[in-house]
Amino acid sequence: MPRTARRTHIDTVTVARRAQRAATTALAAALLAVLFPPAPAHAEQTIKLSAAFAPERLGHDSSLSLAFQIAAPAGAVPSPVTEIGFRYPRNLGITSTGLGIEHCTVTTLELVGPTGCPADSLMGVGSATGEIAFGPEIIREGAAITIVRAANEDGHIAMLFNAFATSPVQANIVIPGLLLPGPAPFGGHIQLNVPLVESLPEAPDVAAVQIQVTIGPAAGLRYTERVRGRTVHYTPRGILLPDRCPHGGFPFEAAFTFQDGSTANAETRVPCPRTARRRRAGPLTGSTGHAASSSARMPAAAATPV
Repeated sequence: MPRTARRTHIDTVTVARRAQRAATTALAAALLAVLFPPAPAHAEQTIKLSAAFAPERLGHDSSLSLAFQIAAPAGAVPSPVTEIGFRYPRNLGITSTGLGIEHCTVTTLELVGPTGCPADSLMGVGSATGEIAFGPEIIREGAAITIVRAANEDGHIAMLFNAFATSPVQANIVIPGLLLPGPAPFGGHIQLNVPLVESLPEAPDVAAVQIQVTIGPAAGLRYTERVRGRTVHYTPRGILLPDRCPHGGFPFEAAFTFQDGSTANAETRVPCPRTARRRRAGPLTGSTGHAASSSARMPAAAATPV
């Protein structure tokens, strides 16, 4: 066979073999995509914030309820949350409440859970819902949230947020936070660094889609104290609302950072109550970073001797 013809024959065979390999690779990739479809991709997420006081009476103690909704476009799971920044109104008596008159620790929450904390350290409760993208399915998981008081740090009130889940992923995370001064029109700020929660094998981390918390008596708090040698159970006073409502209502703001590097903000205002009634005189302590004494108990409300 002439050399030129032989080279042409070899080149033709080589091209045919390469084309056959490419077709085989494409077919294998198509079969894998059918058998093991990719998990829904993370997409740009949005958050919605709502807040409410109960009861809504200026100059009186109240409970604060907050709800966060985290959403992504249809069919997608949000990226996991890594940071939460939250700002609340000035002259809101969070730092001067009778909540959390004892302290709990990170170690206690990690090893024992909220049941190992003093009952008088409890400040609030809540719940969270997470989603896990597992192949074509989206699995939901619920978690219980407990908020307790921790020892002050540099004169600032410290809080611990404990989230506990059992199924399908067992997780117990503790998130510390400090109440710090906030810029106008806000009075206080708290920043939370949220650890990632591993999910099922070969699946991405758990992504929170809903968080709800209540701080104050409405959370079902029940404290005890010794009065004349007897143990008395009582409901602690809550967050003291100011005597006057800010113009336009009480402002709240939240800023979320996600694992994919994106951020999302939300804000809301609680409308002013129709009437204001003074409960007690004296200057109010806003969120200036000065903590109320943890050993000073507020007067018992609805006390029940035992």
